[in-house]
Amino acid sequence: MTNIQIPVSVLNLAPIREGQGAKAAIEAVVDLAQATEKMGYTRYWIAEHHNTPTLVSSATSILIKHTLEHTDHIRVGSGGIMLPNHSPLVVAEQFGTMAAIYPDRLDLGLGRAPGTDMKTAGALRRSQNDSVYTFPDDVNALLTFFGPEEHQGFVKAYPGVDSNIPIYILGSSTDSAYLAAKLGLPYVFASHFAPRYMEEAILIYRNRFQPSEYLDSPYMMVCLNVIAAETDEEAKFESTTMQQFFLNVVRGSQTPLRPPVESMDHIWSQPEKEMATSMSSVTLMGGKDSIREQLSRFQEKYIVDEIMAVSYIYDPDKQKRSYEILKEVVDGK
Repeated sequence: MTNIQIPVSVLNLAPIREGQGAKAAIEAVVDLAQATEKMGYTRYWIAEHHNTPTLVSSATSILIKHTLEHTDHIRVGSGGIMLPNHSPLVVAEQFGTMAAIYPDRLDLGLGRAPGTDMKTAGALRRSQNDSVYTFPDDVNALLTFFGPEEHQGFVKAYPGVDSNIPIYILGSSTDSAYLAAKLGLPYVFASHFAPRYMEEAILIYRNRFQPSEYLDSPYMMVCLNVIAAETDEEAKFESTTMQQFFLNVVRGSQTPLRPPVESMDHIWSQPEKEMATSMSSVTLMGGKDSIREQLSRFQEKYIVDEIMAVSYIYDPDKQKRSYEILKEVVDGK
C-alpha cells in the first residue's frame, strides 16, 4: 500500500445545525478548530457564501480572525475569499492586519466565483462589470500588495506590505488549474462538491506548472468529503446528513444541517439522488480500515500533496471523531 503520511487539513463551510442559531454555529466553528488543532491538523480554512441562511460564512475574514484568536498554532485561512466580491486592496489590508496580529499563521485561498446567486452578487456591489474575468489581475494585485515595498505602486496595503501571506488558487473547473500553474502557486481542487474535472485539472496543473518565487514545484491539494466512524455501518448512517446537505443544494432549498436518518428513500427522488451522489462522489466513508484503504487507493492514483477534509456530520462529537480517525490513518496508527 502507498504511504499515506501526508498533511491533512480542514475546510469548514460553517453550517447551522437544525435547532441552532448563528451564535452557536460560530461557536461550533471555533470548537472544531480547537479540536483539530490538538489532533495535529495543518490548516483550518473557512468558506465564503452569501445569502444562505443555513451557513454563517459570509463575513469570512471576521470568522478567520475569531478562529485565530481562539487557537494557538494551527494555520487559519480562507477556502476561499471570493475575489469578484472584494477589492484586492481591502482583502490585502484585512489579511495584512491579521498577519500583523498573528504572524505566520494565515493562508489566503482565492476563488473566482461569487459564492452565491447572481442577484446577490450584484448586491455585493463591488463593480457593475463582471469581475470574474479580472480574477488573474486581482490575484497578481494581491501578490504585489503582500510583496516587497520596492515592487509596489503608489497604492499600498498598510499593514500588508512585505507580509508574504501565502496565496492558494482554488478551483472547481480546469480554468483555475491553468492560472495556478502559470503563476507558480499552490492549487486546491474542490472535489468535495465538484469532482467532475478533478483528474483533468490535476494533470493540467502539474504539466503546465512554472516554478516561481513562491514555489519550486507543483503543490496539489484536494478537498474531499470524509465521513469516518467506528464501523462502516455507523459511517453509512452518519453520511445521510451529508446526503441531505447535497439534496439541499440540488433543490435550492434552505434547511439547516439535519440529523442522520435510517433511509433516504422517502426523502429524495431517483433523479435527486443521482445528482446529489455525483456531487459527493469523492468521499472517504467508513470505519478506520475502510478509510485507510480508500485513501490509499486515492493516493496511488493521484499522489496529492495534501488532503483537505470536509465532514458534514450532525453530532459535533462524532464530527470530531471523524477527523480523529482520518488523522490516525495518515499517521499510520
